[in-house]
Amino acid sequence: MSAPNLSLSGVHHVAYRCKDAKETVEWYGKHLGMDFILAIAEDKVPSTGEPDPYMHVFLDAGNGNILAFFELPTQPDMGRDENTPIWVQHLAIKVSSMSDLLDYKVQLEAAGVEVLGPVNHTIFQSIYFFDPNGHRLELTVNTATDDMNNKLDSVKWEMLNEWAETKKAPKHAQWMHNTPTATEDSSAV
Repeated sequence: MSAPNLSLSGVHHVAYRCKDAKETVEWYGKHLGMDFILAIAEDKVPSTGEPDPYMHVFLDAGNGNILAFFELPTQPDMGRDENTPIWVQHLAIKVSSMSDLLDYKVQLEAAGVEVLGPVNHTIFQSIYFFDPNGHRLELTVNTATDDMNNKLDSVKWEMLNEWAETKKAPKHAQWMHNTPTATEDSSAV
């Protein structure tokens, strides 16, 4: 299914809208340790030429990953897709260990940020919270074994094809739901 003789080399950046660029840069630096690496400001949109002043800020999310935001002062207040549940649209950022995940939770809560989790997803564990713009963020640590990854890889197409036909959750990976959840297993927290 890949394009012949073409190869992607990674995600350059992911961009979201923000209410206040300065507040956003400071919040991500304070709470997640992201460095502010670039600001671009224009009075016209480069791709269309339409007048629409903006501030475009870029933050280092680690390992060459860039998180960017646009502040658009002349546009209507930002909202969200009301037809999509709030838990669906989010940005998940990897951390290297369960200890780091728990340390982030403590740090965020100490700063007054409401945090949900950790939630045990069997192959990873996560905490969830919102940035000052209302964007849902997830910090996650991988907990999958090679065996788990192999099992999931072997059924991915069967699951997708069954879903495409039935729109009901296939049971090919039911084993993932037979493990204790974070609330049932205190060692997972």
